[in-house]
Amino acid sequence: MDFIWILFAFICGLAAKTISLPPSIGFLAAGFILNIAGYQADESLSVLSDLGITIMLFTIGLKLNVKNLFKTEVWLGCSLHTLLWIVVTITFVKLLALMSVNYFSDLDLMTAALIAFALSFSSTVCVIKLLEENGEMRTRHGKLAISILVIQDIIAVAFLVFATGKIPSVWAFSLLGLFLIKPLINRVINHVGHGELITLMGFFLALGSYELFELVNIKGDLGALLVGMFLASHLKATEINKALMNFKDIFLIGFFLSIGFTAIPTLEMLGLATLLILLVPIKFLMFYGIFTLLKIRCRTAFLSALTLSNFSEFGLIVGALSVSSGWLSNDWLVILALSMAISFILTNIIYRFAHTIFTEHRGFLSRFERQTKLEEDNFSQPCQRPIVIIGMGRVGMGAYQAINSHGTSPAWGLDADKEKITWLNSKGMQAYYGDAEDIYFWESIDLSQLELVLLALPSVQDIINITKQLTAANYKGKIAAVARYDDERKQLEAFGIDKVFNFYTEAGVGFAEESLALLPKNMR
Repeated sequence: MDFIWILFAFICGLAAKTISLPPSIGFLAAGFILNIAGYQADESLSVLSDLGITIMLFTIGLKLNVKNLFKTEVWLGCSLHTLLWIVVTITFVKLLALMSVNYFSDLDLMTAALIAFALSFSSTVCVIKLLEENGEMRTRHGKLAISILVIQDIIAVAFLVFATGKIPSVWAFSLLGLFLIKPLINRVINHVGHGELITLMGFFLALGSYELFELVNIKGDLGALLVGMFLASHLKATEINKALMNFKDIFLIGFFLSIGFTAIPTLEMLGLATLLILLVPIKFLMFYGIFTLLKIRCRTAFLSALTLSNFSEFGLIVGALSVSSGWLSNDWLVILALSMAISFILTNIIYRFAHTIFTEHRGFLSRFERQTKLEEDNFSQPCQRPIVIIGMGRVGMGAYQAINSHGTSPAWGLDADKEKITWLNSKGMQAYYGDAEDIYFWESIDLSQLELVLLALPSVQDIINITKQLTAANYKGKIAAVARYDDERKQLEAFGIDKVFNFYTEAGVGFAEESLALLPKNMR
């Protein structure tokens, strides 16, 4: 990657962050600016982009429970949305054709259906980045959105097989042999330890799975996702994911830059892309309506639908195939790229206010909620435990054990990761599954039973969101939180949280106190 690309990406990313937008929006802008300035993308940018997507899909797989894909709200919700979307979008395109709008008037029914199909997908890159930045990957709505994306990716691969004629070879069945060698893979992962080899192991597994699936004529990105899911049950899956996180973010900069290098847009193309953006609210309404129809709570349906309300990079792949087949002009690649980029920007901007929007319009949105809810959305509050610890990671578990070590056991745990709750319960901890950022959750329990809420979460924004929901639910007890950095501590204290502990300082204090106990009493 040329230095000039890094320079523009950094400047535009910093500018976006300065005005409280995600840096990825700045990276998108950098690509278009560099293209207009006359710079051209080379092979290294494409390689960087492909690496980012492959590693991202692998890390998604590491955090994904395959059982989620077989839930009715996932496979049926995705299928219904795709079918309904194609019908509505074809109608929209044909209306523009009847109005003699340029580029649309030349489209026949098959090509219109192809464009509608391409626009039915949501962007995996955009949604995952959005959920990660907001700390919502393991929430109920985050998992629903990711599961929908996985189903869409599988549909996309099936389409590419059909469109390109690239049929998997007979050797594809040999991939089932991975189940036979899984014990060996697990032993190797255990043996690499916790240093630099764990990072290299992650790259080896992600890129190796890509190449392995490509060898048998199956899309490599799908292979990275499936192998990640295959290894998700390993105890070191989370560690591998964390080791790859920063590398993935750097590589994905190449993806966002590459969008801008697609072609130089004209005002007419920008106008046509804006027309396609009019379909984004319709995509949201479809997802929201289908999710609530399938008995998903209105807040989960709202947030999931909002994250999925964008266009996918898959649209560019379909556009490229259509151009090579002579079905579309090359200008359509630019129109699709612009509509995708604009949808990214809109999703990132609007989602920043998602929780506030839902709170303000909750009364209206709840009208569409079904009376009967899914079993996992119901919650039973533990009695006689006045302290709740939200976020049962290492800090949360440590706090739980410290508080309950005195025998009275006044604390219980809460986490949005259902698999983690199952594991904690198997260890004898009284922990429950629930989303603390959901106002319905706090209204469903007796807050008078609670005296102290401990927020053991890494994200400052999550802590602020939960505090807002507690205030809205009229909670009268105390709130304590942890912060990693001093500026975060000051921000949370200014927000009104009763006590904020610096994570690193308190770790040092605890270490010192435990160590002093080793000395004779006269030396303490």
